[in-house]
Amino acid sequence: MDQAQVLDEFRAAGALLEGHFILTSGLRSPMYLQCARVLMDPRRAERLCAALAAKVRDALGADPIDLVVSPAMGGVVVGYEMGRQMGVPAIFVERVDGTFALRRGFDIPQGARCLMVEDVVTTGLSSRECIGVIEALGGRVVAGASLIDRSDGKADIGVPLIPLARLAVPSYPADALPPDLAAIPAIKPGSRGLK
Repeated sequence: MDQAQVLDEFRAAGALLEGHFILTSGLRSPMYLQCARVLMDPRRAERLCAALAAKVRDALGADPIDLVVSPAMGGVVVGYEMGRQMGVPAIFVERVDGTFALRRGFDIPQGARCLMVEDVVTTGLSSRECIGVIEALGGRVVAGASLIDRSDGKADIGVPLIPLARLAVPSYPADALPPDLAAIPAIKPGSRGLK
C-alpha cells in the first residue's frame, strides 16, 4: 500500500480533517488525522495494519518480535490489530496521574523484543514516554511503528520509526500562527478534546 492509498483510506473514512486544530502536544495545525474514524471499520483497520506489518517485517528482517505495546488511547486499536497481524500479544500503557503506566495485569517479560505502535506520530513525545515504560520494565524496544508519521521523519523516538505513510504537516506554537490559520477558530479534536 503506497502513501496515496493510505491517504485515500483516511479520506474515505472522513478522517482527514482541515481547519485549525489544537494537537495533544499543544501545537496548532491546519490538518488533523482522526484515526479513530479509520480504525472503526475492522476491514479498513485490517488492510492498513496488514500493510504496516509487512513494512515492519521487511525492516526487521528475520528478527521476530515478542510483544506489541501501544500508548492509550490512540494506539490501543492499531496496537491490537498489529499484534494480530504479527501473531504476538498486544498490550497498552495508559496514563495514571498524567504518566504512562502498565496496568490491568499486563506485564513485559524481561528481554522481550517489543514493537511500540502508535496511530499517529507528531512530535514523538507519547512514543518516547511509552518506550520509557517498556524499557523500565525490562523490555527491549526494537522499533516503533505508526500508521502516519506527520513529522515527515523529523520526530526522534529513540528507535527506528516505521510509518505506513509520512506527511509534512505544519504545526505551530499558539503564539506563532500564520494569519490564515489564526483567522479560524481552534478546536481540539480527539480523545482529550472536542468531538
